[in-house]
Amino acid sequence: MARWENGTGFLYGADAGIPVEIAASYRARTRGLLGREGIEGALLLTPANSVHTFRMRFAIDVAYLSRDLTVLAVRTMRPGRLGLPRLRARHVLEAEAGAMARWGLRTGLRLGVGPAR
Repeated sequence: MARWENGTGFLYGADAGIPVEIAASYRARTRGLLGREGIEGALLLTPANSVHTFRMRFAIDVAYLSRDLTVLAVRTMRPGRLGLPRLRARHVLEAEAGAMARWGLRTGLRLGVGPAR
């Protein structure tokens, strides 16, 4: 995908078809998961290379992704934390804590985003 836009789709590569919300605008990225009680699936922030969990209500898994959506690192962050910028990261994927392990998401895995298959 050359130009990202806000919307929904599915994440492929780990589990089969994980629902994903895409936050491509400044406003959507800034809001992120703030004020939510949880998320079904994942949130893709693009472009982004770091996140914070200030004012969040739950712990999250964070995957830093390269330009071609290869997973560079996966971390779990509790509320009230600041993640340092990750070199080479172009996108950040967020999900509820524990979700990425259940999906089999790991460093080196290449993901894809698209419509339901």
